[in-house]
Amino acid sequence: MIYTALGDSITFGQNASSLKKAYPHLIMSTLNIDSRKVRGFVLARPGWSSYDLLDAVIWRGSSVISHSSVVSVWIGGIDLANAALASIRTKQPLAVKNIITNYKRNLSAIFTHIKKGSRARIICCTQYNPFPNSPLSVESISQFNLMINGLAHSYDVAVTPAHTWFEGRQAGLIYGYRNGKIEDALSGSLPIHPNDQGHRIIAMSLSPYLIPRK
Repeated sequence: MIYTALGDSITFGQNASSLKKAYPHLIMSTLNIDSRKVRGFVLARPGWSSYDLLDAVIWRGSSVISHSSVVSVWIGGIDLANAALASIRTKQPLAVKNIITNYKRNLSAIFTHIKKGSRARIICCTQYNPFPNSPLSVESISQFNLMINGLAHSYDVAVTPAHTWFEGRQAGLIYGYRNGKIEDALSGSLPIHPNDQGHRIIAMSLSPYLIPRK
């Protein structure tokens, strides 16, 4: 079994105490312990938007993806975070519809490219909310996840409800969590990434989706 994890800083493991504590590596370790021979690859970088991941999938990931048994896709947090921060700084309304339109186009292209070059099962993760005390974040992420579910269904892609794994538990699962408000991100590093416990929760919850169906 070959597992490829596609994503941004979350999948890369930013703010985990080591890359071995990031969820893709934890998943591979767990599945290998269960007497499965699993090889894993990670195509993810901090700061990648959905467009950046699409570019990487096309120009850098085709070979690995073509041999993969299962591919997970977790992308979109940067699309939302950058737009939300720009909205706060400029005091302009957040153009959620425009963000979703661009994201949907990129995610569709990612699904299409994977399916054209591979027989891998695709698992797409929803977005959790690192700012549960900001109504803007609650509403925009809710719209994002509705779109992800609808788009994934149209492509016969499985969806993992990552937002439910973090709901109500953000303070204990997110590195640098403060007040749970978007404004927290204006005073330094973005408090949006899972800590080690967050990555353990992701690995434990995502692993069952990766096991080949009989």
